[in-house]
Amino acid sequence: MNDQPTTMTRIVLPAMLNDRQILFGGNILKWMDEVAYIAATRLLMQRVVTFSVEDIKFLKPFGLGDIIEINGRITKIGNVKIEISVVATRELAGLGLQEKAAEAKFFFTAVDEHNIPKRIDLKNSEQEYDSLHHN
Repeated sequence: MNDQPTTMTRIVLPAMLNDRQILFGGNILKWMDEVAYIAATRLLMQRVVTFSVEDIKFLKPFGLGDIIEINGRITKIGNVKIEISVVATRELAGLGLQEKAAEAKFFFTAVDEHNIPKRIDLKNSEQEYDSLHHN
């Protein structure tokens, strides 16, 4: 089991900008979802799909050349869904200053081979998760 934060790093390129010359919001949401998916899959070692996304906040715009670091961390495990908190930080191009720019909570559910939701196998995942966080 992997309980370490999952991290992705990107750079904002010209093709990623919207008509206001800032990063198109759909790009950052896609990358945040990818990070959350990887975190959920690594922890549960089961097939998962995005169930919902909540509390999306775009706090600062990303500009051309900004470096984006996206971190996802498991925050809750239930019987049918898992919650991953994802934060995107921007590093201003050429300045090295970092600030939180976006955040959201992603919820995933385990599914079978036909993409039908099923209970999360907590026998191994939750016991290992609890032992990591309560020792």
